[in-house]
Amino acid sequence: MRRPLVGVIGNYYLINDEYPVQAGGTMNCEALSNVSGCMPVIIPANPAYVTVEELQSRFDGFVFTGGRANVHPDEYGEHETEAHGTFDRERDAITLPLIRACVALGQPFFGICRGFQEVAVAMGSTLHPEIRDLPGRNNHRMPPNGTLKEKFALSHKVSVSKKGPFSKVFGASEVMTNTLHGQGIKTTGPRVVIDGYAPDGTPEAIYIKDAEGFTLSVQWHPEWNAVADPVSRPLFEAFGTAVNAWSLAKESRAAKYA
Repeated sequence: MRRPLVGVIGNYYLINDEYPVQAGGTMNCEALSNVSGCMPVIIPANPAYVTVEELQSRFDGFVFTGGRANVHPDEYGEHETEAHGTFDRERDAITLPLIRACVALGQPFFGICRGFQEVAVAMGSTLHPEIRDLPGRNNHRMPPNGTLKEKFALSHKVSVSKKGPFSKVFGASEVMTNTLHGQGIKTTGPRVVIDGYAPDGTPEAIYIKDAEGFTLSVQWHPEWNAVADPVSRPLFEAFGTAVNAWSLAKESRAAKYA
């Protein structure tokens, strides 16, 4: 049986600070293959190489991954400052219209960290450039020292609404997650529903209101230990179910008009 094909949005990266590549974290591919039951393919996030139309026609779903670069504030009507960090305008040019196109078509996607922020911005939200600078907020950034296991360790609770889609996926209204992000949602677009919060009030889980497809997106990194983690695994399983349904429906439509 053919596995559904999932596009994993890549990031621009320099090997040894000089050789340019389009890269994607192995953890994302592992989670998609081993938990979602999908075939992962890393997508070069640059409109010089791919178009939204091509991507939608060839893939069954998408994972909008985390990344060092932030969404440029031009995309949500604000001016660039030093606090906004670094950017990847080519990735913005692919992901933001792709998210809107997927929402319109009902095609499933899963947003993770930067991907969470891309989903929010694509649907009309704005972002805080630095969460830790806000009164009463905690530092949600990756710890500067320690092993990878220590950096991705569970660090705070996320509370989700008891009747929302995340509670349905988790089977609980409170879960433990890691935290490795600097920015966060400031104002929400008209269809962006915040369904989960960290204890300090930082939005951590969203979905798109009245969207036909899977649109769950999280500010943490569920790809870490996705096979064994009781929060990450059901998220990737739910995404895999949605992508498989899309794939089967696409095959059925193709057979009907063959």
